[in-house]
Amino acid sequence: MCMLSRKATCNSHGQDSSYFLGWQEYEKNPFHEVRNTKGIIQMGLAENQLCFDILKSWIANNPDAAGFKRNGESIFAELALFQDYHGIPEFKKALTEFMSEIRGNKVSFDPNHLVLAAGATSANETLMFCLANHGEAFLLPTPYYPGFDRDLKWRTGVEIVPIHCTSSNGFQITETALQEAYLEAQKRNLRVKGVLVTNPSNPLGTTMTRNELNMLVSFVDEKGIHLVSDEIYSGTAFSTPSFVSVMEILKERKCDENGSQVWKRVHVVYSLSKDLGLPGFRVGAIYSNDDTVVAAATKMSSFGLVSSQTQYLLAAMLSDKKLTKNYISENHKRLRQRQKKLVSGLQKAGISCLKGNAGLFCWVDMRHLLRSNTFEAEMELWKKIVYEVRLNISPGSSCHCTEPGWFRVCFANIPIPGR
Repeated sequence: MCMLSRKATCNSHGQDSSYFLGWQEYEKNPFHEVRNTKGIIQMGLAENQLCFDILKSWIANNPDAAGFKRNGESIFAELALFQDYHGIPEFKKALTEFMSEIRGNKVSFDPNHLVLAAGATSANETLMFCLANHGEAFLLPTPYYPGFDRDLKWRTGVEIVPIHCTSSNGFQITETALQEAYLEAQKRNLRVKGVLVTNPSNPLGTTMTRNELNMLVSFVDEKGIHLVSDEIYSGTAFSTPSFVSVMEILKERKCDENGSQVWKRVHVVYSLSKDLGLPGFRVGAIYSNDDTVVAAATKMSSFGLVSSQTQYLLAAMLSDKKLTKNYISENHKRLRQRQKKLVSGLQKAGISCLKGNAGLFCWVDMRHLLRSNTFEAEMELWKKIVYEVRLNISPGSSCHCTEPGWFRVCFANIPIPGR
């Protein structure tokens, strides 16, 4: 008799994906410019380390925030004791204002509709628990972030049905692909509860067009389902076209004024892991105009709270408008420079990339390097890159790409020398 639960012994976590296997190989043999020059260089991790100097300088100049003080007096006990899971009001206000600033203040966010979570992973899973039952489905455009197989499915039992996108139009979503995915779910006797997109896209490094966003809003409105927009890379749009949030589309369509039900069925996920480069702080958020979703997600957030100390520090940091204005501008500049450097270097080697304008990575086209147009050939090439070139990148198959030979290469997880 097995003494463990089915959840503990099942193999649906996705840890065996080449996306995670690459991490494991790196961790066994990490490159170091002095101690291990023959190690593996990590370019498979979407971290943003380009602006740490700005944040470290602010912390050094604001000792009260980092030292858990208010007007020079310690508030350690206040922060150490139990905090209500609704979150510290000052932090929620500062975070929603930062979200608006990133979007050019074209839309505003009500702190009362914001639910804090321990990172976007927790936020996305919580939304799945709120919006779908075990065995129901969400449609996701391919290629998509490999971690979604874990975040959306593992504990919730929600199914993912792919919306197949191709390189013929830069992997943009088409109405035909949307309808085909919906019909595929029906053939599998799956009730579709919504569509989930990442905008800007991980792994493409592109922002969604207004046409795509309007098409999605119309589609979910017609079907009576939800739309989840994961916008954790919203502050990384470093080039044209600019980032457009789904909330901006709802505002343009006057969904909040005309009584449209879609107003309550569109939800946004946000995080400070990518825009501020703070994945270790575990700060994520759900934004929804549906009071029932907000209430349920708030109750569930007790399983993954953001520490009071973290909220206090970041409330002070994000409330400094001089800092946030400078950070957003400098972050865009440095991301643009780093991406240009990677694209240029790859071009010199005869390798091209999908034209990108956002994110912390490039979607690199190595189809011409495959021995055959198969995913087996893609994995052979990936293993050569990892074990012989000693570079960890993510193969497109781990992102459920339908075309062999595409790879995600991260460029912002290596700090700028001297900073």
